[in-house]
Amino acid sequence: MAPRVLVLNGPNLNMLGTRQPEIYGPETLAEIETLCRDRGGSLGAEIDFRQSNHEGELIDWIHRARDTQDAIVINPAGLTHTSLSLMDALIASELPVIELHLSNPHRREAFRHDSYVSKIAAGVICGFGSHGYELAVEAAIRLASGRTKAG
Repeated sequence: MAPRVLVLNGPNLNMLGTRQPEIYGPETLAEIETLCRDRGGSLGAEIDFRQSNHEGELIDWIHRARDTQDAIVINPAGLTHTSLSLMDALIASELPVIELHLSNPHRREAFRHDSYVSKIAAGVICGFGSHGYELAVEAAIRLASGRTKAG
């Protein structure tokens, strides 16, 4: 059976390509979705790619993923630093989680240095722009397939 990976994108990521391209890059979210689907497909995986500006919707998708997916890649955006509820939902999913950021939050403002998601993620990929999504999808597939140990 093909590994199934849920790729979630948090608030404001629908604005990629126009919102601060000097930080987040020139690619749109639709272009990044194509990168993820192409990379996942080349590795025999199914990619479910979603974005929401609403924390509750992201949490609902994570809850459903427990029964339908094998791993989660998440760019929580601003919720990275604020959402205990998102962290709790990821824990409850009992799935391997890869945290992803286009920029490197550790090179930015101090408030961006703390992540609730990092506390529970198998790994974190940041600072590689849109290429980070491909790396994260590959890592999630390897975790879902049992070829890489989390931690």
